[in-house]
Amino acid sequence: MAKILAFAGSLREHSYNRRVLSIAVEGVREAGGDVTVVDLRDYPMPIFDFDEYEKKFDDNALRFQEMLMEHQGLLIASPEYNGSLPGGMKNAIDWASRKSHKYGMYEVFKGKTAAMITASPGSFGGLRCLGHLRGVLTIMGIWVLPAEIAVPFAGDKFNGDNTEMIDEKTKSILKGHGAALVSAI
Repeated sequence: MAKILAFAGSLREHSYNRRVLSIAVEGVREAGGDVTVVDLRDYPMPIFDFDEYEKKFDDNALRFQEMLMEHQGLLIASPEYNGSLPGGMKNAIDWASRKSHKYGMYEVFKGKTAAMITASPGSFGGLRCLGHLRGVLTIMGIWVLPAEIAVPFAGDKFNGDNTEMIDEKTKSILKGHGAALVSAI
């Protein structure tokens, strides 16, 4: 059974990216995958600073590394911040990619398969961040599904802050993306 770790790059409680991630997670489960959803807010890490890293590896970064090691795949929903990745998510990836007393450089990422999603209230749907995320993931040895899902005008696809998507076509696409990740693994 495919074991997948899912997380959103947004730290906002009602973010569109958290909501589209939950729909893709349904697709993983419907396809027979075992998925663990984590909240990056549960792994607060200081801003990565090589001087501090050399003194002590962050405890939450180690916890995140351990979580990553338990899974074969990643399902990531990333918002677009100024045309790129959100700093909090990039920081978590930077910490987890480093050598700790338990794992080597990139070890927790190498050989995994990932699927990417983004959502935005704008017309591009956050699409510009996915190229950056793909570059970060592939340099660490992750194979990223060729298809990427961007959900434009995300506010129109939900009823207020509800997590239930009212756009059935987009919902089906997101579930299919989660299922494709299971198939790829």
